[in-house]
Amino acid sequence: MRKLLSSFFVLLPGLTCLSPGVLADVATAAAPDARRQSELVRMVRQDCGSCHGMTLKGGLGTPLLPEDLRDKPAEGLVATIMSGRPGTAMPPWQAIINEAEAEWIVTQLLAGFPKE
Repeated sequence: MRKLLSSFFVLLPGLTCLSPGVLADVATAAAPDARRQSELVRMVRQDCGSCHGMTLKGGLGTPLLPEDLRDKPAEGLVATIMSGRPGTAMPPWQAIINEAEAEWIVTQLLAGFPKE
């Protein structure tokens, strides 16, 4: 299981390694407008919260609090959101959100997700 989980945090060849600080800059530059941010917050709280806990402290899915995500590469978290985790209950969200929105979500999760 550990090997499976770690495989989602391996970068594909050719991708630039982004630190959370750099990812925050990228996400800020491409941040969704205020209306979409509100929709994304609601989506994370409701849809993601149905597995990760309504307060993101965990449930069926792992906790999504900053202290739980701190050691995970931001780009790996974005990849997990976009592509899901095969063989688990984590679905891909790429049909509903784009990569810039996933980056914004990760930035928010790493900073402590906002209230609705």
